[in-house]
Amino acid sequence: MNYVSRPLPFRAGYGCGRRDFLRAGSLSLLGISMSDLLRASESQPAPQARKAIACILLLMEGGPSQVDTWDPKASSGFKPIATDVPGLHISEALPRSARQMRKFSVIRSMHSEERNHPQGAVEFLTGHRPTPIMKFPSIGSIVAREMGLVNDMPPYVVVPQPWEYDFFSYQEAFQAAFIGSEYNALIIPDPSKPDFQVPDLSLPKTIAKEAIDDRQTLLKIVDRHYREIEESAEYGRMDKYREQALRMILSPAVKKAFDLSAESEKTKDAYGRHRFGQSALMARRLVEAGCRFVTAAGFKHGQWDTHSNNEKTLKNDLLPPFDQAFSALLQDLADRGLLETTVVLAMGEFGRTPYVNPNRGRDHWPDCWSVAIGGGGIRGGQAVGASDENGAYVKDRMVTIGDLYATIFKALGIDWTKTYMSPIGRPVYIANAIGDVAGTPVSELI
Repeated sequence: MNYVSRPLPFRAGYGCGRRDFLRAGSLSLLGISMSDLLRASESQPAPQARKAIACILLLMEGGPSQVDTWDPKASSGFKPIATDVPGLHISEALPRSARQMRKFSVIRSMHSEERNHPQGAVEFLTGHRPTPIMKFPSIGSIVAREMGLVNDMPPYVVVPQPWEYDFFSYQEAFQAAFIGSEYNALIIPDPSKPDFQVPDLSLPKTIAKEAIDDRQTLLKIVDRHYREIEESAEYGRMDKYREQALRMILSPAVKKAFDLSAESEKTKDAYGRHRFGQSALMARRLVEAGCRFVTAAGFKHGQWDTHSNNEKTLKNDLLPPFDQAFSALLQDLADRGLLETTVVLAMGEFGRTPYVNPNRGRDHWPDCWSVAIGGGGIRGGQAVGASDENGAYVKDRMVTIGDLYATIFKALGIDWTKTYMSPIGRPVYIANAIGDVAGTPVSELI
């Protein structure tokens, strides 16, 4: 009879019955309820030494071409340009990022195994290849569990919904699986829209704050019957979670964190008045307020999936907004003193073929690809690993998803060798590398 966990939104204008009231604050877009979420703050392990307290993932959904971005090759229509790190070059299509190179590094020797989007998304967001036997927790869910709540803020947020036209195929990549729905992502709408607002973080208009105390009294009366039947510890915890849920939805600080109108026009312009830019800006606001892991998924479904007209699409539609928002985020975090405590990661689910197909596009390629990572104590100004002359295969220093996770976990003070016990009695590594072994932090970076 624990209705607090029902993932249904409050509907303004409807009567406020017992169940309706308890839906207040349900973070429902991924089935995560407020009361479930607040369980994330319990029994948190003592943190290890760390510099980082949060992570922002800039999601390049569809899979960006490594040879046209961080690892320029002769097959690319973009020339390499110098960065602010002597001897280190990236694509000419990323001039703003080139001037920020000291703040981040690139890994040019990523290797994964899945070659299609839904499967690749699951692999890069969980560290595991998908299997019908079991679902695995996402990296954001793991960070939420290990680091807990701060300032009543939800610990894991995605902005806005990624893969919006086929989200069902990708949903598990953003969920907590067997570690508990309280660690699922809270997915919020597109912050670049004029009517942007976050559902479920406010009471309906028909209920005033002043009425809360009276309604809580009413709830106590209604619940008395159930307490007489089953006076258990679960009810005691439910009270605490409900109290915390109400505190969250009534908290001016939480509402302020989601309020982009508080940003100056100059800052909004710096990030770019587009979906990805405003998503990156929202990510900065959220980690500044206490979120632990934020995915900025501002690119639309399939935008980086350049099977045709790769160069034209990158030049006109993808690389300019990415370059603008990525460089603005790094500079903004640095100016606010947040870069040392925030890991910034830019990647998609895999790379793209080193050759161009008959449609002047590039196809899926997990054999060797690139990511950018910085902040949170990660050493900047480096190119880790190397691809072959075509950017097709790893030439030196293979890095797996598990190794990348281990690096991020180490920055966050999380034991990257840790395992979770699965429902089938099998321990699984939180930083799972190819072959189901623990990943190893990239020593060049941390």
